[in-house]
Amino acid sequence: MTQVRGDRAALFAHLRSSQTQEAFFARVADDVDWTVQGTHPLAGRYRGKKAFRQATFERLAGVLPEGAGLKVEHLFVDGDTTIAELVADARSNEGDRFDNRYCWVCRFDGDMIVEVRAYLDSMMVAYTILHNEQRSS
Repeated sequence: MTQVRGDRAALFAHLRSSQTQEAFFARVADDVDWTVQGTHPLAGRYRGKKAFRQATFERLAGVLPEGAGLKVEHLFVDGDTTIAELVADARSNEGDRFDNRYCWVCRFDGDMIVEVRAYLDSMMVAYTILHNEQRSS
C-alpha cells in the first residue's frame, strides 16, 4: 500500500505546473468518466479525457495566463480510490488571485484513472471565467 500511495502522490504532484501536467494526464484513461459538480461554466459530465480537458483546463488557460497549477494538500488512498484535495496557485488575466480549492474523488483501474468526481468553489470559477472572458471579448 505504501508503494501505491507513493506512486499516486508522485502522479498528482505533476499537476503543480502546466509544464508537467501532461505527465498526469498520460495516466488518465482516454474514455475517462469525469464529472465536475456544481452550477458554474465548467460544470458537467465529460465522457473522455479530450472533452474534459477542452472544457476545463483549456478554458481556464484563457483566463489564467500561467495556467491552473494545482498543489496537493492531502491525498487519501484506499484500494482503487484516491481522494486528492488540491489548491490552485494562479492569477487571472486581471491579476486577481485564483486560489480555488478542489476535491477529486478518483477511481483507478490499475495505473489509470477511469472515473473522477470533482468538487470546487463554484462561485470563484464562475466569477473568474465570466469576468475575464467578457473582458477579453
